[in-house]
Amino acid sequence: MVSRVIPVDPFDLVIFGGTGDLARRKILPGLYRRFCSGQMPPEARVIGAARADHDDQGYRDFVRDSILEFTPDGRDEDGLERFLEHLHYVAIDATGDGGWEKLAELVRDDVVKAFYFSVGPSLFGALAERLYAHGLADRDSRIVVEKPFGRDLATARDLNATLAEHFDETQIYRIDHYLGKETVQNLMAVRFANVLFEPLWNSQYVDHIQITVAETVGVGGRGAYYDKAGAMRDMVQNHLMQLLCLIAMEPPARFSPDSVRDEKLKVIRALDPVEPHHIVRGQYDGAEGKNSYREDAENPRSLTESFLAMKINVSNWRWAGTPFYLRTGKRLKARTSEIAVIFKDAPHSIFGSEAGTHRNILTIRLQPNEGITLGVTIKEPGQGGMRLVDVPLDMSFADALGPDAEDPPEAYERLIMDVIRGDQTLFMRGDEVEAAWAWTDPIIEGWTTRGEAPKLYDSGSAGPEDAQMLMHRAGRRWREIKV
Repeated sequence: MVSRVIPVDPFDLVIFGGTGDLARRKILPGLYRRFCSGQMPPEARVIGAARADHDDQGYRDFVRDSILEFTPDGRDEDGLERFLEHLHYVAIDATGDGGWEKLAELVRDDVVKAFYFSVGPSLFGALAERLYAHGLADRDSRIVVEKPFGRDLATARDLNATLAEHFDETQIYRIDHYLGKETVQNLMAVRFANVLFEPLWNSQYVDHIQITVAETVGVGGRGAYYDKAGAMRDMVQNHLMQLLCLIAMEPPARFSPDSVRDEKLKVIRALDPVEPHHIVRGQYDGAEGKNSYREDAENPRSLTESFLAMKINVSNWRWAGTPFYLRTGKRLKARTSEIAVIFKDAPHSIFGSEAGTHRNILTIRLQPNEGITLGVTIKEPGQGGMRLVDVPLDMSFADALGPDAEDPPEAYERLIMDVIRGDQTLFMRGDEVEAAWAWTDPIIEGWTTRGEAPKLYDSGSAGPEDAQMLMHRAGRRWREIKV
């Protein structure tokens, strides 16, 4: 099976922060791969905009170095040179007037116009105001806004209001790269395109659901930012919340942006407040020559969490009685992101106690090695009675698609192309963001008021022991974070 690449319409994409780290690592290499795949039309242009003093050729040299560094495999030297011809640059002052007239002259009126805010949130309002003032915020314009989208409900509302002064909600694309992952979208296909799973997707058959995002890296290099955010603001309020919504939401009436986002919003509004004894906060300690969190954050008295585990209940008919366990942390034993749907035991085992306990587990792996597997119980081959074993049924589709299929695009590639197409399905809506903060704020306020210090855990471990106890009290266990 050969996957299809559908070209998008001609566009001008302006990347504010076009010399920044995100542009270097993800946005520009992703655009290069979309160009090589044939998805970018010949008329498309990418315009870098930043404070740095470049001309077009200087920026092309910068982008060439970025692509050579972050696209080590599968480079096409001829394709790279052709891609660079589509690049331009404007030195611009985000909070002043410098460069804006030149940008307004450069951006075309007869193509899709997209403006990527790859800058700090403090500049979002200034950029929106200047785009409007220089006639670039017309009805065909789109803006892409990176997280963090506020740091609490009040700031999120203020930011929404500022953007709404100059752009309609249909023009605002709040990006969460987790939603651009191939497996996340396959999750929706598995749920809603197969009669096999949806009848079982409820509290009658599901014991509990685990969502884990584990990282091996610490916060070195971004300690100042992270110490003001923590795992709750940096990961749970956005990435893990979005994964929870896709798992828990009702089938939308149709696969359209507002239909999908309406159902996600209902999930957030159905979340119960989280009791303090259902929350475990941790902070990594130094080990084997590695810094502790407080050393990385350069704050010896920091009470910010680098690890968070929570038990969450969704109060609706589908999920009443089925808890969701969320876990994320820095400096853990392995880098992995997965969703595990743990189904209940069979109501009665005809094989006796010697056969052991077995459960069906649907595992959606986001990283590394994206894929979906279903644990199925079968008889162990050989003589000696009815011995049961669990084997994985692989649903990653690698074999089915075959060697001629295009490698799945990375998350940023897919999402940027969705912006050009005008498809907001995988982007957050303003009321969705505000609802997430409305649920998150009381949790943060609670542990701040109580003055709780995070539990220390060893670097390279699975997190603090209290997180294990969160599960053990309910007779459950976390899935192993595998190296």
